[in-house]
Amino acid sequence: MKQLEVQIMGQSYLLGCPEGGDAQMLEAVNLVDAAMCKIRDSGKVRARDRIAVLAALNLAFDLTNKDAPVLVPTPARHSDVAAVPLSGGQQLDSLIHKLDLALGEDGRLF
Repeated sequence: MKQLEVQIMGQSYLLGCPEGGDAQMLEAVNLVDAAMCKIRDSGKVRARDRIAVLAALNLAFDLTNKDAPVLVPTPARHSDVAAVPLSGGQQLDSLIHKLDLALGEDGRLF
């Protein structure tokens, strides 16, 4: 297994990668970086762990919502992500509201 050094939200990570999986791993890194930077740049969430959880939830939601287009990163930078509006935005709002309720007084996601 080979190792790749990547940057996600400005922090370096050394990731294990199967032989021949470089392109796929870099695509995944670009998706995660773009999702995390978008949340960070919104200014509503500052804690890196919360940003990571929200990005993971957003990406998982996109994967499970077959009708929603997925953000497609370009190789250059996270700001080059194609901003495709989600069909089912109301579903996403509902999910965020449910997460806010679950967190209670611990803090709001957005």
